[in-house]
Amino acid sequence: MAMESNSSPNSLGEEARNWLELPADVTSMILLKLGPVDILTNAQDVCSSWRKICEDPLMWRVVDMRYSGDWWDMDYDLEEMCRQAVDRSCGQLIYINIEHFGTDDLLQYITQSSNQLRKLRLVYCNRISDEGFIKAVSKLPLLEDLEISFGSFDVETLETLGHCRPLLKSLKLNRQFYRRVECDKGALAIAENMPNLRHLQIFGNSLTNRGLEAILDGCPDLESLDLRQCFNLNLAGQLGAKCSEKIKNLRLPHDPTDDYEFSTEIVEYGDDYEEDYGYPFGLSDTDLLTDDDDYYEFSGGSDFSDYTW
Repeated sequence: MAMESNSSPNSLGEEARNWLELPADVTSMILLKLGPVDILTNAQDVCSSWRKICEDPLMWRVVDMRYSGDWWDMDYDLEEMCRQAVDRSCGQLIYINIEHFGTDDLLQYITQSSNQLRKLRLVYCNRISDEGFIKAVSKLPLLEDLEISFGSFDVETLETLGHCRPLLKSLKLNRQFYRRVECDKGALAIAENMPNLRHLQIFGNSLTNRGLEAILDGCPDLESLDLRQCFNLNLAGQLGAKCSEKIKNLRLPHDPTDDYEFSTEIVEYGDDYEEDYGYPFGLSDTDLLTDDDDYYEFSGGSDFSDYTW
């Protein structure tokens, strides 16, 4: 009769792993995977050694306050937690993401003690004003990577951004595409004020061929350009060839959006637009006006034959 095996790690003489005895550098790498919210609410209270690691400024050089749950229905004060994270960085912060809950006061708090900041992510931060934004970024001399998607800043703010941060290398300025709206003001502001850009993502922008041509001419070092859902563009001719020749990593208007983290719904700009939607993210009411103070009308310049509304 075969003898039944009743082996286990303990019966074989193997010791159970004690996670609290891991080397500090290994523990810190594991804790970094948790993110600031989990560290401040749970991990730092496990034991004194973990708390010591969690208080190390090197743990807070990168602060991504993105929250996986429903941020508007949570028990935590994300703004206060973000301030704690900034304090713990002791001026060594190089990247911060405050999407959804950013305010003027919080942004000022961050920039007052974080002049080493190189990357800033502001998504759905509609409580940050144009004045507050410019005041903050003017204090960040090393800033080279910026995302201000789904905001409501004026075009003049983009121009001022280019003036005070001329060495900006990467910009994401994304929003949903608004059908029947054409506007090149944002594209022209980028082209005329951000000559050192290497990476540009303007998903859902309402620019036309004129705006794209200006970007290609005004940003000679551009290496990657994401034009997905920029459906006012017609790239069938020389402009398309110019894009392909100049840009190493080019995403075209109809390219797949599987790796895009936000909504790809296309919004109809109509008579009830203000009531249902407000203004397009990234454009103020005056930015949508032509020189004749009339709204741009969609001209049908792009080929929509392979897109289902």
